[in-house]
Amino acid sequence: MKNGEGTMTTKYIKWTPEGGFDAGELSQAARTIREGGLVAFPTETVYGLGGNGLRPEASKKIYAAKGRPSDNPLILHIAEKEQLGRIARGVSEKAERLAEAFWPGPLTMIFEKAAVVPYETTGGLDTVAVRMPGHRGAIEFLKEAGVPVAAPSANTSGRPSPTRAAHVREDLDGVIDMVIDGGDVGIGFESTILDMTESVPVILRPGAVTKQMLADVIGEVVMDPALMSVGSGKPKAPGMKYRHYAPDAEMIVFRGEMEAVAERIRKQVRSYVRDGRYQADEIGILAAEETAGSYAEGQVVSAGSRRDGTVGKMIYGALRKFDELHVKMILSESFYELEQQEAIMNRLLKAAGQRTIDV
Repeated sequence: MKNGEGTMTTKYIKWTPEGGFDAGELSQAARTIREGGLVAFPTETVYGLGGNGLRPEASKKIYAAKGRPSDNPLILHIAEKEQLGRIARGVSEKAERLAEAFWPGPLTMIFEKAAVVPYETTGGLDTVAVRMPGHRGAIEFLKEAGVPVAAPSANTSGRPSPTRAAHVREDLDGVIDMVIDGGDVGIGFESTILDMTESVPVILRPGAVTKQMLADVIGEVVMDPALMSVGSGKPKAPGMKYRHYAPDAEMIVFRGEMEAVAERIRKQVRSYVRDGRYQADEIGILAAEETAGSYAEGQVVSAGSRRDGTVGKMIYGALRKFDELHVKMILSESFYELEQQEAIMNRLLKAAGQRTIDV
């Protein structure tokens, strides 16, 4: 357990694609949410830390459990499109088309909030972020809860997001009421966030639903210019202001052509060892499966394959693996050639605090 502050007994229950939930356990999880407790649950993106999004004290508990700044907005998760009109105002025809195309799925949309949504949930903003997850277990849980569920990623704030229940246990065991173990998630990084309150919708966080996919449905969409940096001021969406997804060690992302990056990382490792700055086993290398075998020194962790698109799914687990290895410096390859490059590189650059070397 990373935070070391657990004082309660966390109950673990299971959901499987074949058997679903035990009815009694599902009822208990839903009741815990309605009564203001916290339940971590799987989605197709990452595990979420759920609380009753309409109860201010529940949102306060989420911030406290994560150690999350209270100006960092939470996303409300719903089970049915009909719930959107109760928590959001000014839902446009474009938003309805996007919901038809991508819900359930990894798309979060930002609207003006309805009065029923407390400011504790929105980070003090007059807007609310909403999504309908594309995970059968999550939908079943949300339907049973019967309320919009506020749920950031189920990890200690700033840490790599959890893609399996074991990651939630590492960070939040003894701190929250329940964890629904649904196995490994399908996508492995958070949803796309699209601000629908602007005249031209703005992507505030890239994800599996890409800019082109959105534009194919509604026309012009723009990327927020601050996406690849750590912002300042009041964040309008999760992950915009603070360092996120970060392992314990320092981290540098090397940007450039794949073979040139691999050669530059090899030289960097040799330089660190020769100068006595680090021992070889204190250096981690985050590499694609295709190039992982080319590193003779350092502790290499595969980020997945460039060919089959598993890089996104494995990235957070790989970053957590470096904590287990107790490395002091991580040298990471870049992945700009992938279909979901904006999402993957946004996470890596946030994890590295924007520290990069161009090759």
